[in-house]
Amino acid sequence: MTHDASGYGLWTLVVLNSALFLMFAFSFFKPQTGRDWRTFGAFAAFIVALFVEMYGFPLSIYLMSGWLQTKYPNLDLLSHNTGHLWSTLLGEKGDPHFGALHMASYVFLGFGFYLLSNAWNVLYHAQRRNELAKTGPYARIRHPQYVAFVLILLGFLLQWPTLLTLVMFPILLVMYGRLAITEEAEMRKRFGADFEAYAARTPRFLPSFKSAAPLST
Repeated sequence: MTHDASGYGLWTLVVLNSALFLMFAFSFFKPQTGRDWRTFGAFAAFIVALFVEMYGFPLSIYLMSGWLQTKYPNLDLLSHNTGHLWSTLLGEKGDPHFGALHMASYVFLGFGFYLLSNAWNVLYHAQRRNELAKTGPYARIRHPQYVAFVLILLGFLLQWPTLLTLVMFPILLVMYGRLAITEEAEMRKRFGADFEAYAARTPRFLPSFKSAAPLST
C-alpha cells in the first residue's frame, strides 16, 4: 500500500481548532458558577480529544490498524480522509466531507450552537430578575443548554468518531443528567411551587409538542 503525505502531526491546527470552538462555545455559554465550569470543562475535554485525533495523532486508527488493513487492504491509513470512519465503514465513495452523515453533522452543530445561545440569553435575563427561566427554549424543555451540548457532541461524532470520544460521550450524558437533577433540586428549594408547576408541564430533556409554546422570547 502506498500513501500520500501524512494528514497528521498538524499540532498548530489542533491548537487553533480547539481554541476556536471552545471560544465560540464559551461566548454562548458564559460559565459563571462551579457547575457551569464543570459542564464546560467536560465539553472542552471532548473537543480537545477530538481535534488531537483529527489533526495530531490518529490514536483510533493506530489501535484499529490491524483490523482496518485486513478488511480494507487498499486503505491509506495516514490519509486524513480515512479518519472519517463512518464514511470508510459504510463504504461511501468520494469526498467524505460531502457524505450524508457529514452533512447531517452540520445540522446538529448548527442547531446545537443556536440552542445554546438562545438558552443562555433567556437564562441570563431570568437570573438578573431573580426569576425562574420559563420562556424561549425553557418553555419546551427544562435543560436546553445541556441538550445543546449533547447535540454539538453528536454533530462531532458524526463527523469524526474516535474510540476515546465514543467512550466519553455516554459518560458526559450521565454527567449532564446528574447535573440537571442537582440543579432541579436547588431550583425546587428556591422557587417552590412555581418550579413544581413548571416541571409538571415541561419535560426535562425531550420536548413535547402537544401544547408547544413559542421558541423565541
